[in-house]
Formats: sequence, structure tokens, C-alpha cells
Amino acid sequence: MANSPQAKKRAKQAEKRRNHNASLRSMVRTYIKNVIKAIDAKDLEKAQAAYTAAVPVIDRMADKGIINKNKAARHKSRLNAHIKAMATAA
Repeated sequence: MANSPQAKKRAKQAEKRRNHNASLRSMVRTYIKNVIKAIDAKDLEKAQAAYTAAVPVIDRMADKGIINKNKAARHKSRLNAHIKAMATAA
């Protein structure tokens, strides 16, 4: 356990930051899930709208370091590939 006042403050700040980052990570996952739900429902317009809404959020979290930039790129690429496959199949 933290003994000095400085260490106690750092522990408090770290916990606050951890909770905030967890919230942001959760938000990213929710946006991704919304796109996946629309893809599973075979609703092309809804999927495109959800993807358009998700991309800036994913990019912003990658810039902040909440998620790795390669992970962000991978999610965007895979979601976009699914949407394009739906568009060509329709």
C-alpha cells in the first residue's frame, strides 16, 4: 500500500485514469458491436451508417492510446470488408 502522500495521490490518479480508459474502451467495443449487429441482420444501409459512426471513434481512441493503432486498423479493415461483401452480394 502507498505510504507517502505522493504515492497515495499517484495511486488515486492511476485508479481514476484506469476507470476512464475502461469506459472509453467499452465505448469502442459498443460501436463495433453495432456494426456487427447490422451486418448479421443483413441490413446494408444500417451497417454503413454504423460503420461511418464507428470509424472516427476508433481512430480517436487509437490516437489517445486507448487501443493500439494496428488493432484499430484491423477492426476498420475487417468491418469494411464485411460491408463491401454484403454490397456485392446484394
